[in-house]
Amino acid sequence: MTANSYYSQEGHGPYELMNIGTLELEEGGSISNCQLAVATHGTLSEEKDNAILITTWYSGTSKIMEDVYIGTGRALDPDKYFIIVVNQIGDGLSTSPHNSDGASFPKVRIGDDVRAQHKLLTEAFGINRLELVVGGSMGAQQTYEWAVRYPDMVKRAAPIAGTAKNTEHDFLYAETLMEAITTDPKYNNGNYANSTEVVAGLRRHAKLWTVMGWSTEFFRQNRHQALGFESMKAFVDDFMTNYFAPMDPNNLLCMAWKWQRGDVSRHTDGDLATALGRITAKTYVMPISHDMFFPPSDCEVEQALIPNSEFKVINSIDGHLGLFGTDPDCLAQIDTVLKELLAS
Repeated sequence: MTANSYYSQEGHGPYELMNIGTLELEEGGSISNCQLAVATHGTLSEEKDNAILITTWYSGTSKIMEDVYIGTGRALDPDKYFIIVVNQIGDGLSTSPHNSDGASFPKVRIGDDVRAQHKLLTEAFGINRLELVVGGSMGAQQTYEWAVRYPDMVKRAAPIAGTAKNTEHDFLYAETLMEAITTDPKYNNGNYANSTEVVAGLRRHAKLWTVMGWSTEFFRQNRHQALGFESMKAFVDDFMTNYFAPMDPNNLLCMAWKWQRGDVSRHTDGDLATALGRITAKTYVMPISHDMFFPPSDCEVEQALIPNSEFKVINSIDGHLGLFGTDPDCLAQIDTVLKELLAS
């Protein structure tokens, strides 16, 4: 275990740690006493028919979902719905390398997260039907996994800025993010005493996110200035680097490994069309127009394979990191589309 005050109730709460017992893993091995950090908003109806599940992305926690996406009058309205945000395994709040086995933490897949969430919802909350599953990026990967693995439980699905099967391009990019960390000598095969020792690797990792997380148009229009940073250097140092610097490297690597291998076609011997054909949920596929991780062209190929689905592009030059809430118009578009889906 590695102490890290970044992962705290003060910074990311409120959330409750819920123990689902032993989680057997798809890659072999298990996590005993697997704890999921869960934040809920609103009240579950007596019929238990108003539940929405929000899944989390790489580096993100339930707090950003609360701050950016949930609110009265919003699509994800706690006055109407019981909203459950489950932090993915490895994100630092749920069971993760830094709070358990460090560099020896087992390999976890997207499917493991979803099976853990399913156990939580059905056993702890008694929920057997979800009005909506929604998530961005790695959250979208989990959304697809939910819709394919548990089609009878998911009424609506909204994968935002993510794919059902990761592409070779995206796999390789995630590899560079991992190498930025692991090639830092202070990483020491994951056996560092404190994450701050891996400062050089985390900084390189942040720069790579800057290059691909935002779009080329973001740079051309000097959007960093509109976000309050006079220079690109200040933006990299004071926003991007400071965002990732306090995070645990082994946690990030755990999530990146999962991200690389997101693939619902594992359920159908590699046949993506058959896997996506299992989906019965009303599905809105929602890429971001300038996303360089999961471009609309990749998402549209998959959407064509999903019955009862629609393709809804969210326009924003902020690209993939528009998910952070930096573009109010992007958030307004997401709200509009989700309201339309929930009304369907």
